[in-house]
Amino acid sequence: MSLLLDEIALAAARLAEVGVESPRAEAELIAAHVHGVRRTELHAVPDSAFDARFWEGIGRRAAREPLQHITGRAYFRYLELEVGPGVFVPRPETEVMTGWAIDRLRDMDVAEPLVIDLGTGSGAIALAIAQEVPRARVHAVEADPIARGWAERNVARCALAAPYTSGRVTLHAGDFAEALGELNGTADLVISNPPYIPLGASVPPEVGEYDPPAALWSGEDGLDAIRGVERAARRLLRPGGAVAVEHGAPQGSPVYWVFCEEAGWRDTRNHKDLARRDRFVTAIWPGERAGG
Repeated sequence: MSLLLDEIALAAARLAEVGVESPRAEAELIAAHVHGVRRTELHAVPDSAFDARFWEGIGRRAAREPLQHITGRAYFRYLELEVGPGVFVPRPETEVMTGWAIDRLRDMDVAEPLVIDLGTGSGAIALAIAQEVPRARVHAVEADPIARGWAERNVARCALAAPYTSGRVTLHAGDFAEALGELNGTADLVISNPPYIPLGASVPPEVGEYDPPAALWSGEDGLDAIRGVERAARRLLRPGGAVAVEHGAPQGSPVYWVFCEEAGWRDTRNHKDLARRDRFVTAIWPGERAGG
């Protein structure tokens, strides 16, 4: 066995001791990042090329700094994104909701569907839609200037890697309540992964200490931002347009009722993530209010 593989085994044991969920995989990813190789190529790194910065990265991860902050990269569907302090790290759960949106857009009889991503953060959702639905025009809204800076870098990065996405993702500064008034009544799809953690809830250190607070906390019941998305979606959507909003696993029922028929919505549905937990709600805006 090579020196690097021996060190990875020791590092994995250290990460397991502090409660990292996938210690071997994360040790390998840090090793690959430090040594500039793919994870499948670690066995080929000669002993003479071992880089002691590997243990610096392991120390940071053992202190529960997110893996993505250490490598500077996050993977989302078919994208490689730049992430770091000040921006929410995209999660696999959000990929499921984004997949639903992509399928919905592909099925629409619309030449160039208009999509609005509320609270874009790193730009993950907006860029994935632009990449996988080449006809789509995506407007991505982010209030926080630090997070928006990361989104700007990712939009530029993706435009270089996939020129056909250039110009189809437009970033806007603003919050849910007032954003994109000029597009009222025109959106085919509104999508959001808003903050949804109730104040005072317990979260892992990778979340509470490193993700920006504005991307996490949302009132006593965790639904303040989701209610804001609902108000914005009814304003922005065209008749027959769809909304998709992510939420916490215990929030499926209350979020369903935010988008209830009494509020004017139709075909409201709960959807599950890969672990079979309630994860996002979708609904259709028929263009009329209850009783209208």
